Amino acid sequence: MNYLLIIPPFVWLLVSTLFFAVGEFMSKKWGMNPSWTLAIEVTAVYAIGAFLWLPSLLNNGKLSIIGTMWALLGAVLTVAIGIFIFREEVTLRQTVGIVLAIASLALLGI
Repeated sequence: MNYLLIIPPFVWLLVSTLFFAVGEFMSKKWGMNPSWTLAIEVTAVYAIGAFLWLPSLLNNGKLSIIGTMWALLGAVLTVAIGIFIFREEVTLRQTVGIVLAIASLALLGI
């Protein structure tokens, strides 16, 4: 498994989160027009993202930090997809929460 160490853990985390975000996008599409084919595709994308998550824990990765970063990054990307692609509206209170999530990502990365 040493070949997995070539790529930095944060890159694995980012790629895993991007697969999660694609899964969220596809899930919304499924919610608007359900089909078995799309359900299977969504499940596959989520499974790939989960698999890509594992190498991010290499090099003594701390689950408490990496897991929180993954969850926050996934939440921020999901909100971005909702706002920019699906034109969902966000309240001022929700915007403050999103800004705080982004700030916490920066603090966790230090």
